Amino acid sequence: MNNRLKVLRAERNMTQGALAEALDVSRQTINALETGKYDPSLPLAFKLARLFGVPIEDIFQDEPGQP
Repeated sequence: MNNRLKVLRAERNMTQGALAEALDVSRQTINALETGKYDPSLPLAFKLARLFGVPIEDIFQDEPGQP
């Protein structure tokens, strides 16, 4: 799954640590999300959308050809 998490975080001058703290997850989780190694749970995706004030679809997009 592609995402714009790193871009959105950078636009707000947030570190991975600050974002992790705001979401109550580890910095490693944020890194794994940004690098595409981990897809978020639905509750975490909603938290991210609320935090950034955008729809989930503006953060995460399906990769072409994926079911």
